[in-house]
Formats: sequence, structure tokens, C-alpha cells
Amino acid sequence: MNIKPLAERVVIKMLEAEETTKSGIVLPGTAKEKPQVAEVIAVGPGTKDVTMEVKTGDKVLISKYAGTEVKLDGAEYTIVKQSDILAIVE
Repeated sequence: MNIKPLAERVVIKMLEAEETTKSGIVLPGTAKEKPQVAEVIAVGPGTKDVTMEVKTGDKVLISKYAGTEVKLDGAEYTIVKQSDILAIVE
């Protein structure tokens, strides 16, 4: 099943990076604060007033509490408006 966002919405998947402390302890993604970097999975067509500036595969920085979380085929995605995307990470 595919998700096709409408209007100026973007489907993203949060990136979970494991972090290692100075003493060598690996912190799993669940032990840390929610990450704000995500990968763009799908992009809506935009509207006559909003031109889409992100594309599939971009890594983006999003607002901390933005979007709606959905679970599809066992994977978790977040649907956000393009205005909730703060920057593209290069």
C-alpha cells in the first residue's frame, strides 16, 4: 500500500540514529528525545499558492511537534505540511 499525500503535505520517515556516549554505552533511539531529522518518502502536488520545494529522498529538519503519525504495513510515517519543514539537510 502506498501513501499519496494531497495538496502541500509531505510524508516523512523519522531517522533513528543510535548514539554512543563518551563511555561507550549505545543509546537506542527510544531512550533519546524524538529526532527532528527525517527522510522524505512522498511529496504532494502542491497548490496554486504553494510550490513544493522538497523532493523524495531529501533529508529534512522538521518542527518538534509537527505532523500526524501514521502506521502502515508495520512502518511508522509522519505526514506534515511543507510549512512544518524548517530546512533541507545536506
